[in-house]
Amino acid sequence: MAEEYLLEMKGIHKRFPGVLALNNVSLTVEAGEVHALLGENGAGKSTLIKVLGGIYIAEEGEIFIEGKKVKIDSVKSSHENGVAIIHQELVLVPYMTVAENIFLGREPMKGKFVDHRKMTDDAQALLDANGMGIAADTLVGSLTIAQQQMVEIVKAISFNSKILVMDEPTSSISDKEVEFLFETMRGLTAKGVGIIYISHKMSELEQICDKVTVMRDGEYVGTKVVKETNKDELIAMMVGRELTNYYTRDFQQPGDVILKCDHISDGKMAKDASFEVRKGEIVGFAGLVGAGRSEVMKCIFGLTKNYKGSIEIEGSQVQIHNPIEAMKYGLALVPEDRKLEGLYKVQSVRYNSTIEVLGDFIKGIFVDGAKEEEITQKYIDMLSTKTPTQEQLIGNLSGGNQQKVIIGRWLATNPKILILDEPTRGVDVGAKSEIYAIMNDLVKQGMSIIMISSELPEIINMSDRIYVMSEGNITGCLSRDEVSQEAIMKLAAN
Repeated sequence: MAEEYLLEMKGIHKRFPGVLALNNVSLTVEAGEVHALLGENGAGKSTLIKVLGGIYIAEEGEIFIEGKKVKIDSVKSSHENGVAIIHQELVLVPYMTVAENIFLGREPMKGKFVDHRKMTDDAQALLDANGMGIAADTLVGSLTIAQQQMVEIVKAISFNSKILVMDEPTSSISDKEVEFLFETMRGLTAKGVGIIYISHKMSELEQICDKVTVMRDGEYVGTKVVKETNKDELIAMMVGRELTNYYTRDFQQPGDVILKCDHISDGKMAKDASFEVRKGEIVGFAGLVGAGRSEVMKCIFGLTKNYKGSIEIEGSQVQIHNPIEAMKYGLALVPEDRKLEGLYKVQSVRYNSTIEVLGDFIKGIFVDGAKEEEITQKYIDMLSTKTPTQEQLIGNLSGGNQQKVIIGRWLATNPKILILDEPTRGVDVGAKSEIYAIMNDLVKQGMSIIMISSELPEIINMSDRIYVMSEGNITGCLSRDEVSQEAIMKLAAN
């Protein structure tokens, strides 16, 4: 057993009914190292981490921590061996304080009662020692997503964790918050903590990671030193092929105006948004976190009551009070937060694919099962969704495949205008490329797409025009000839 490794996972196998999720996978992490774990959605990254975290038990394989073979067969035994996992979906209790969340289940006691003063003082000491700038008696529900992530990190540190796993930690936070997160991570590695870092953002690897291990189809592909590899090599390792046309877009002359919105406001985040969309074009919406982009789209999709402003579709003014009316006028919205707003997690892929088009295959009290299956399969095939069967619970799919199911659900409504809010968040490079190709095909067929994205390269490469928002207002519109990252950021900071 090599002593230099903080963590060594050897020959890990994990099976689920009908699926070999991990096949002889190995991973090594050194003390003081940030080690990236890359792979397409469904590659087995989450399963491997859940084995390390004691959520799943591997049928074969060994785990060594600091050269000592350990048995991890529960979350408790994982913690006892110095492992802490910060999941993509944060698991903090919003109506409890920061201190209560940090010490949940292991509160300091004074006799038969919780010693709240000691708990708050101990939590504050941990927060201050790591430069968090958060009060221990603050309710977690009042914190930003970034601050909640920091609380999760402190909670992990409080277990005296040697190995910290971070799953997509930057997916919902601003660039400034990312900088602070990376500073915190560097502080931890300086103390000898080993960090396993899961991310689909290739640009982050150079900033924060030392090594990268790539997985594909439940198997180990290889490990590279970040400074000695490049994006193209890693993508080829992940997808098993080179992605020569990462962004697929055939620009064409758009048609007539199909959607015209004037002075859209929700009285809060969206203050004054006027824009138009033409047939057969992709219109991008850029801006910093909190600029009001999603809020504008919720107004026009009927999710916000008592919004102000006017909406015209194909030259006729319309009133949209709810999503059913929006769908009637040919609108569809793929929401930003698929977990909270898009998924029926305890239902099947088929249910999630067809819920918006029930009327197409239900006649009276009878269900046309063949039609329902046909609709589901059409969009599984179109989007290359990886699922063992249509009956698989959607909650058991990877994040990227969940996103594909939701996109398919809304395509099944045959919309004229498809609103995609952060469509590739948490989606791997291979799936991103597939989604871009689908978007390109849809606009070539005459559909119009509104895309909100915080990833500037994607919005620049895929959009015909880009509206930029700042503090609830549209501050400018950039054509393809005018657009650059600098031009967008200048308008976003207005």
